[in-house]
Amino acid sequence: MTELIYEQPLNEKIRSYLRLEYLAQQVQHNLENDHQQRCFYPLFSLLELNERCDYRGDLLKEIDKQLFILAKWQLLPHVDASQVQNVVDGLSKAREQLQNPSRIGSALKQDRFLSALRQRFGMPGACCNFDLPQLHYWLAKPWDERKGEYLQWVEHFAPLLTPVSLLLSLIRSTAEYQDATAAGGFYQGTNAQPLSLIRVKIDSAQGCYPTISGHKTRYAIHFVQFADQRHSDKTIAFKLATCA
Repeated sequence: MTELIYEQPLNEKIRSYLRLEYLAQQVQHNLENDHQQRCFYPLFSLLELNERCDYRGDLLKEIDKQLFILAKWQLLPHVDASQVQNVVDGLSKAREQLQNPSRIGSALKQDRFLSALRQRFGMPGACCNFDLPQLHYWLAKPWDERKGEYLQWVEHFAPLLTPVSLLLSLIRSTAEYQDATAAGGFYQGTNAQPLSLIRVKIDSAQGCYPTISGHKTRYAIHFVQFADQRHSDKTIAFKLATCA
């Protein structure tokens, strides 16, 4: 068995970041392995999310906020200055890429091949070779050639996904895991400062998973036994990190 990590966002901004990170992980997995037509699902999901919401303004504000905090960190004597500078450099570069006036992913909407696929992918069973002969042709190309084309498509989202990854890494670094115990499968906590993310690490051998709820300074964790899908009444040992 292995230790599993469960995360619960406590505000809409972090919720959006985690969804984007999840899609970025799927995209990376598709670049490392040939998943045939399944590679288009995270790509089209990124397009859909970017059409619904323009993340640029929110990300720029968050980057500026973190750069201001990091500038203060650099003045502290016990801080690893080189490590902080690496983060500052990464965020500064990401900020520059976000300031491009064109909407992220907009160029892909002009791609006739992707547009034809996208219309069909939302329909159950509509990706047969008689529905999409162009997809059938594309899948017959060598994997290296398809991988190169896929990389070109997903790179359109790098200005969005790179700062999201950096910001989530910073948020997760604000708290280390501490041992915790859920009596009767339930745990609740409060925090003096507003929280953005709750992280729970638990050994899968315990046969349960957490359902987490909360808002800003208060949160609750219920552990559910997977076998019968009911709240556990056992004492559950786990690790908890509350991130600001």
